[in-house]
Amino acid sequence: MPRLILNADDFGLTRGINRAIAELHRAGAITSATLMANGPAFADAVEVARAHPGLGVGCHVVLTDGIPVSHPESIPSLLGADGKTFRPTLFDFIQALLRGTIREDDIEREALAQLQKLQRAGIDVTHLDTHKHTHLFPAVARPLLHLAERCSIGAIRNPFEPSSARALDHASIVRRLQIHLLNRFEPAFTKIPQIRHARVLTTQGTIGISATGNLNKITLQGALNTLPPEPDAVYELCCHPGYNDADLDKVTTRLRTHRDIEREALLNLIPRLTTQPGGPTLIHYGNLGSFGTLRATGQFTPNTGFERII
Repeated sequence: MPRLILNADDFGLTRGINRAIAELHRAGAITSATLMANGPAFADAVEVARAHPGLGVGCHVVLTDGIPVSHPESIPSLLGADGKTFRPTLFDFIQALLRGTIREDDIEREALAQLQKLQRAGIDVTHLDTHKHTHLFPAVARPLLHLAERCSIGAIRNPFEPSSARALDHASIVRRLQIHLLNRFEPAFTKIPQIRHARVLTTQGTIGISATGNLNKITLQGALNTLPPEPDAVYELCCHPGYNDADLDKVTTRLRTHRDIEREALLNLIPRLTTQPGGPTLIHYGNLGSFGTLRATGQFTPNTGFERII
């Protein structure tokens, strides 16, 4: 079986999500989480990460539906009508991106600010991914990969789901059609030099994307069953566990009651998965490549977040 990264998104969004991530990691049900630099519970998430050094922590770059870390005047093309916050919906962001009104240097500037906020808090950032998978578009992936290479970030999420997982009946017809259309950007992603020449590593694909909002025990087991037996392959399971509490009521998210369902599904299935003969080896992004070798031997020195990036 392949190696599998179990990554929880939205780390730092609420304390309940942070608590769920800590509990799942201690139970052996997740290996990785991606932290939102602009999340309301950022400081609490940093404390959780420090208390769980075996948890890989990436940067969940937010470019829509949130407050920027950079000064708004420095990233004007990313902002919505109020001139202070990001565009409120993914649809608005995509429209602006396809019209060519979003500047790649604004994306890189804001992503760097978010990344360095994590690094300055003492986080060894293992990889990058994006809120709502916006880096499936080349105009977002290019600046992020350029940034990753310059900041010693060794990996990025592959934002495309393998065809075997997409074929499962985990989503509505509309969502399956959306994913089918967006997957047309996959060849362009694989041709970006950092990916093509493995200067920044990625996986063979991410399962769970089509099941977002519907990842329960049945759909999780179905997604895991699609993993091919290739021993050298690496896949990611993307999930959104948490607690549906009062803090979650204060933030914008379509995933509310379902965060409890995902948490319970992961707790029920993943620890048993590791005891099955021929089950996948669970890792996080920080274990990959030469940076992974350096981390394993205590020789990797992560950026501090105070470096000047040109």
